[in-house]
Amino acid sequence: MKKAKPSDLDVELALWYRALWDRSNPAFFPLYFDEHRYLVLKGGGGSGKSIFAGSKVIERCADEPGHRWLVCRKVAKTLRESCFQQLVGQCAEAEIPVKVNRSDMVISFPNGSVILFAGLDDVEKLKSIYNVTGIWIEEASELLESDFNQLDIRLRGQTEQYKQIILSFNPISINHWLKKRFFDQQDERVRTSETTYKDNRFLDDDAIRVLESYKDTDEYYYTVYCLGQWGTTGRTVFNARDVQRRLQDDIRPVKVGAFTYEDTGTELKNVAWEDDPQGFVRIYAEPVKGVPYVIGGDTAGEGSDSFVGQVLDNRSGVQVAVLRHQTDEDLYAKQVYCLGKYYNDALVGIETNFSTFPVRELERLQYPKQYVRETIDDYTHAVKRSFGFRTDSRTRPVIISELIKACRDDIDIVCDKTTLEEMLTFVRSESWKPEAEEGAHDDCVMALAIAHYIRPQQKYLAAEDAPAKVKWSESQWEDYRAATPAQRKMLIERWGTPRR
Repeated sequence: MKKAKPSDLDVELALWYRALWDRSNPAFFPLYFDEHRYLVLKGGGGSGKSIFAGSKVIERCADEPGHRWLVCRKVAKTLRESCFQQLVGQCAEAEIPVKVNRSDMVISFPNGSVILFAGLDDVEKLKSIYNVTGIWIEEASELLESDFNQLDIRLRGQTEQYKQIILSFNPISINHWLKKRFFDQQDERVRTSETTYKDNRFLDDDAIRVLESYKDTDEYYYTVYCLGQWGTTGRTVFNARDVQRRLQDDIRPVKVGAFTYEDTGTELKNVAWEDDPQGFVRIYAEPVKGVPYVIGGDTAGEGSDSFVGQVLDNRSGVQVAVLRHQTDEDLYAKQVYCLGKYYNDALVGIETNFSTFPVRELERLQYPKQYVRETIDDYTHAVKRSFGFRTDSRTRPVIISELIKACRDDIDIVCDKTTLEEMLTFVRSESWKPEAEEGAHDDCVMALAIAHYIRPQQKYLAAEDAPAKVKWSESQWEDYRAATPAQRKMLIERWGTPRR
């Protein structure tokens, strides 16, 4: 059978694809055909994301008549030496016969398309730009979210082609609105791309050597600015380099979901796990029979908007599960109940600063093992025992210090991405107080700190490994009650597990 001869259009299209491929990086090539409203290009230095963004703008303006593309940065004066010069050079390299107005920074195409340039600090010029059909925002991390919103509403020009906003940036703060808006939530209008210098086949050896030299001279800089990982702008409490390295391990939960149950009013029956990719419980390691676990809980109080439960294998302190959800107190308490039962009746210690309801709910449901704190009655001076953990000016520095030490000794005990990201935004304030930086949260960090602190009230060995319990004298008990959590652990190791 005789093959059909390719048409001139087929040949022209094939040559166009070939030319596009020859000047493109494989990581970006599919994005030339992407039609999402928001194309978000996150990348490290030298990744080629800005060159790709400029190339896509030019290709669309050259092939689709009537475009009015707006290219912008936060500050107008930075545009002339960056985006404007880049696009003029790319047009010349592609041999596209454009007219360049250098004084007003306008690039005009033979088919009527134009590329306009404006800084967000040049309000009057921005007001005069109308009928925008596409926008490229370079160094988008410089913008406030309100700046972006103003640009977003301007994308309403008349065209039969799809409208798109391209955002290109190097990530700086893990607490940035770009991450929250485009990476932390699902939006069918968004496509994200994450690249590094390793994706740029056009980078020469000298440039690669410069970037990779930061591995030895400034590993944190290399991780954030070369590998394009989210960083932090404050003085981190936890070792940022170690946390970034752990984030790169990209640990995935073995399952995600929540617990279902039948609430009879007096007890929870028929408790069962239900898989749900959008669920708020993430399991990183299934429970092992006989192994002791602990759960630290942080409730949605002041400065927090989520209820959190952190589950640790008490033999090693390794994080094995996380519950994190915006919910009601009673639902949170019931999920903690189910999670605790799932992990061999784990020891549960929930913060009681803002509400004692979860603790009382666990007590009503007859949960078998809650953390007990000891206080001195101001009137009788007798020792008073209460369920739950109390965070105050005395206990807060202690639990944070113990968590810092645990993570410094071995950051690999933390598996959860959200927890690790919170650790990057847990910084020293101007008064040197460790706290979440403005706009960030510390729910996961505080729950993890509580979990580590309460460990001495739980056994450390699996049932089959546990030695026989011994009887302690009253003086041993007095020494134990007066000891810190770390000292208590040492006393148990020295004297043996006591019979209660």
